Amino acid sequence: MTGTRDGDADVDADSSPPGADVDADSLSYGADVDDDSPSRDAEGTTARTDGGEHVDPFASVGDDIDRKRRIGRVFVGVCAASTLVGIVALVVLLADVLVEAWGWVTLDFLTYPPSRFIENYYPGGRGAGIFPALVGSILLIALTAVFTLVLGVGAAIYLEEYAAECRFTRFIEANISNLAGVPSIVYGLLGLAVFVRFAGLGESLLAGSLTLTLLILPIVIVSAQEALRAVPDSQREAAYGVGATDWEVVRDVVLPAALPGIMTGTILSLSRAIGETAPLIMVGAATSMFRAPIEQYAGIPVPDLFGPFAAMPMQIFDWARLPEAEFQHVAAAGIVVLLAILLLMNATAILIRNKYETR
Repeated sequence: MTGTRDGDADVDADSSPPGADVDADSLSYGADVDDDSPSRDAEGTTARTDGGEHVDPFASVGDDIDRKRRIGRVFVGVCAASTLVGIVALVVLLADVLVEAWGWVTLDFLTYPPSRFIENYYPGGRGAGIFPALVGSILLIALTAVFTLVLGVGAAIYLEEYAAECRFTRFIEANISNLAGVPSIVYGLLGLAVFVRFAGLGESLLAGSLTLTLLILPIVIVSAQEALRAVPDSQREAAYGVGATDWEVVRDVVLPAALPGIMTGTILSLSRAIGETAPLIMVGAATSMFRAPIEQYAGIPVPDLFGPFAAMPMQIFDWARLPEAEFQHVAAAGIVVLLAILLLMNATAILIRNKYETR
């Protein structure tokens, strides 16, 4: 009996359900896991029960966002300050010029030739002004515009629409872009050598306009090329699809679409040319003239293309270097007239762009 009981005890011990061992292991494993797992304290932050420190990967996100926002605000402030520097300088300059010219810009100033005597510029005086230089600058820019549109836009159309993609074309385009940054005095020397002396035009209005054409021609070509590139290729392909030739595509599709950009770039380039002085000095423009470069043919006023001329920058320079202090007011009045023409040209460019963009 004892043996049986011992055997039964052995059997009972050996035949214990396997789940008991598994449960014990699982419980002990679960206890280990619970001991190592993080728990939350009263404040809700995570902490480890085994004495280790738990690092929250999102703890510094808020600090990074605040730092980036501060950097962004500093960047915006620097950009705004840079803008204000240019605006404030322009406002101060314009205010100074307007104060100096106040009361000196009159109808007589716009319709009379200059004088060496300051009393002629006073109200009620004999009359003196900027008329010959004003007419000379207008004729100079008109001729420059004609030459620039023909040569600049023509070169841009050829390079964009007809020229093959090769090294020679890329070489020409690279040199045109580089010529846009050449100082104006270099173009003045070129005009003196080519137009005044070699071509025999002398110190004439035509030589001056051709020299200014060389000055702004690279800028006009580059801006016209960009305007032509902006025309979608789908419009060209649609025109070719209905049987149009290359010239018809350029004339009826490409040029009308690119005209706002071409005209804007050309007029802004002319606005730069009207204020240039160095090229005009080199080609021999007169600092002061007492008659406008206009001749009468059968009672009709015609520009004197081969005669001497004056321009507003040269006339303003001549007034500014005179010793009498009152001539500084006269020079300021000339600057106001020049700025008015510049603003009128820029406004024309904006109107042309808006008109053709709405179409």
